[in-house]
Amino acid sequence: MDYNKTINLPQTDFSMRAGLPKKEPAILAKWKEQELYHKIMEKNEGKPSYILHDGPPYANGDIHLGHALNKCLKDFIIRYKNLSGFRSPYVPGWDTHGLPIESQAIKLLGIDRDKVSSAEFRKICADFAMKYVGNQSEQFQRLGVLGYWERPYLTLSPDFEARQIEVFGEMAKKGYIYKGLKPVYWCPHDETALAEAEIEYQDDTVDTAYVSLKVEDDKGLLRAASGLSEVSIVIWTTAIWTIPASTCVVLGPDIEYGLYEHEGKGYLIASGISEEVLKLAGMEGAPCKLTLRGDELVGVTVRHPVHEGEMQPVLVGDHVTAEDGTGAVHTAYACGPEDFEICEVYKDQFELKMWRVADHKGIMTADAGPFEGLDVWECAGPIVKFLKEKGILFALRKFTHSYPHCWRCKEPVIFRVTEQWFCSVEDFKADALKAIADVTWYPAWGEERISAMVRDRSDWCISRQRLWGVPIPIFYCKECGRAVIDDVTIKAVADLFRKEGSNGWYTHEAADILPEGYACTCGCKEFTKETDIMDVWFDSGSSHFGVLENDPDLTWPSDMYLEGNDQHRGWFQSSLLTSVAVRGVAPYREVLTCGMVVDGEGKKMSKSQGNGIDPAEIEAQYGADILRLWCASADYTSDMRISPEILKQLSEVYRKIRNTARYILGNLNGFDPKKDLVPVAEMEELDRWALLSLNKMLSKAIAGYESFAFYLVYHAIHNFCVVDMSNFYLDVIKDRLYCEDAAGKARRSAQTAMFYILDALTRLLSPILAFTSEEIWQTMAHREEDDPESVCFNMIVSKVDCGEVDEAKWERLHALRDDVKKALELARAAKTIGASLEAAVTLYLTGEPLEFVRRNEALLPTLFITSAVQVVEGEGEGHAGEAFPGVTVAVAAAEGEKCERCWKITPEVGSDAEHPTLCPRCAAAVRAL
Repeated sequence: MDYNKTINLPQTDFSMRAGLPKKEPAILAKWKEQELYHKIMEKNEGKPSYILHDGPPYANGDIHLGHALNKCLKDFIIRYKNLSGFRSPYVPGWDTHGLPIESQAIKLLGIDRDKVSSAEFRKICADFAMKYVGNQSEQFQRLGVLGYWERPYLTLSPDFEARQIEVFGEMAKKGYIYKGLKPVYWCPHDETALAEAEIEYQDDTVDTAYVSLKVEDDKGLLRAASGLSEVSIVIWTTAIWTIPASTCVVLGPDIEYGLYEHEGKGYLIASGISEEVLKLAGMEGAPCKLTLRGDELVGVTVRHPVHEGEMQPVLVGDHVTAEDGTGAVHTAYACGPEDFEICEVYKDQFELKMWRVADHKGIMTADAGPFEGLDVWECAGPIVKFLKEKGILFALRKFTHSYPHCWRCKEPVIFRVTEQWFCSVEDFKADALKAIADVTWYPAWGEERISAMVRDRSDWCISRQRLWGVPIPIFYCKECGRAVIDDVTIKAVADLFRKEGSNGWYTHEAADILPEGYACTCGCKEFTKETDIMDVWFDSGSSHFGVLENDPDLTWPSDMYLEGNDQHRGWFQSSLLTSVAVRGVAPYREVLTCGMVVDGEGKKMSKSQGNGIDPAEIEAQYGADILRLWCASADYTSDMRISPEILKQLSEVYRKIRNTARYILGNLNGFDPKKDLVPVAEMEELDRWALLSLNKMLSKAIAGYESFAFYLVYHAIHNFCVVDMSNFYLDVIKDRLYCEDAAGKARRSAQTAMFYILDALTRLLSPILAFTSEEIWQTMAHREEDDPESVCFNMIVSKVDCGEVDEAKWERLHALRDDVKKALELARAAKTIGASLEAAVTLYLTGEPLEFVRRNEALLPTLFITSAVQVVEGEGEGHAGEAFPGVTVAVAAAEGEKCERCWKITPEVGSDAEHPTLCPRCAAAVRAL
């Protein structure tokens, strides 16, 4: 008789090889066909809602790994909430306006925006954006992200634009919107103003010029007191192009300045830094003729370094230090925020001329004198040469500093005084800081980070000198020039945008937009329109109003915002400011921050470095579930590393999880949970222990889900599959599964435990391994109360009934097993045995350990997977226990014959005449077939 055919070998259609790149698209197609997302929403109707508001990515290219991380994390949360008692809709969105779209459209389509009409250019940008909305939508769905993909929100949609206008109007009505002449970040490359959120800092090494400005009127303080006929104040600057714009010299009011003599001339420098500065000019050891405090020198005048006949006053400001430079700050009214502020303070006391030396393209203007027509980044050399020829270049040296760059084009920016529209953050800053404190931040440091940014911010520059965006809805009276914005104008513009979209601003004259007879306070009825558009951050920053309040599936405020850690200065902040300005509270209850994606060495990914990985490449080689597993595998609040090596390691982890499920599925062959489940009270204790282990894992994993710490879920599941299941439980019960009566209670008990384990594990995996969990669910059998159509229609199990389990006992048995396994390995190395079933183990113990082991002696052969176990009181020779103190383990070859069916070696083989090559247990099992 072929006894192999009597063994209950695993059988399943669930393949060992995942084949995810081929399987996943088929699962996606099925989800679309069955309208999975909408059925989830229907099934969860009436449950408490949980709203995660999607931060819109720019529709200006294909997705990258940062996008993939972002969307997968959101999908983990949405899926988990829908599986744990909530109704959590997900409406994806796209940022479809602004410079990112313009830049890519111009670059990829080869457009000269100055040679096409406004309407044509805007249509080109819209078409370009919509193309990538479609592309990115397909790419996000390929990741397994569920949502309302057929009805996303778009910042270019008429309803969205109309609501944005209304938000702007509400802020203007409260007096928060104003137009002012102020220095702003200006990108010469993109020819537009920028907000702080659009700035990133990079180290830049530049020439630093030290310039000696000859004192004209010293108020009797310097020449007479020092006996020197010629004295100068030494200023310094790292922005040499701003020297023609110099307006005044600012000193620290409490700083001590020394007048140092060299070759009969005096040079005023802050005493604390004078030694270093004098050395730069080759004037080491120059004697100090006198000292004065900065505030004593207010009103002294110096000659302008470029413009002949122009004089500049000396002023004081608390922002000046003597840590770098000379302690005397070259100040240009038109070229910096601190410069502007100090000049505003003194403008009524002194004549301060504003030299506006750079135009919108970064070209030097007539105000730059002899440097007119030069590029700001190319004029440092000519200016230095000019200063040298004039005899006032004191010193020149290299200096490395952190300099602002445009975060889109990556080019350096300048400060430039222009008329812009601003939102006065100062007016509601206290409310904004209070709102921040009322939000839960993950990680907690996010609160202080955004608080510091808001605390240091006074204004938000909201106007941009571009075409592709939402126009600033301001009209100007042709007669008096007044900027007009009120309830009537806002309603007129919002109504127009709802009907025609923001293109209506460009296709209609002011008279066509405003109500008939509308007049300025001066009586004039003719108006022009503002040509600037709104900062794109105002678009996305008002999305919580435009989306959450307009979509019947959503509610305001949201429960969760989740984006990268650069959004404390971006979307998190712009959303907060619009919300607080209009409602006084934050638009979110919780904010979760993720880090950036870096390569295996921690370097930023970029195409130029060749270390980037396209999500599509990972999907094609491994499948989206491996990418999703990567997203869950590490603490994403820090930068996430990814590399081919990391993906290979993750695929191995995935294989272990998959094989655990496959092994269980194979051994559940023929098991019908509708009728074969064994009551927990009647299950074997080892099987109840397995359920207890499951519960401990569920507790850890669900705590991870609840705290959005998905790496805790990952580690809990991985450890459970490898340590508790593969290395112990599934190994130990193999003999019972294969060799016991197929329908007997002992085998059914193990199958019952495995069913509960697989059922709970599959539900738990569902938010992360979206495709694999669905594949498992479709392969396994289910109970009456389960919904077999999709795992997504079933709640996550937080605990299963495991009855009474002596956990301490099983911890000790595990420890004893570890010592026995070590002894078996030593015996195998010594050639005493081959497989563990060839062994007979003798345990030598005394006292309480002996009593404990004897109480559990019947379990030991199964736990050790040996043919025999003997417990002996007393001392013996062998492996001294380490995990289980007090035991000595001796291993010998088992006596008897090998059972042809179960391979155990026992003297009882041959005792059954009908089956002489079987042990009594196997003979009985075969007879029962």
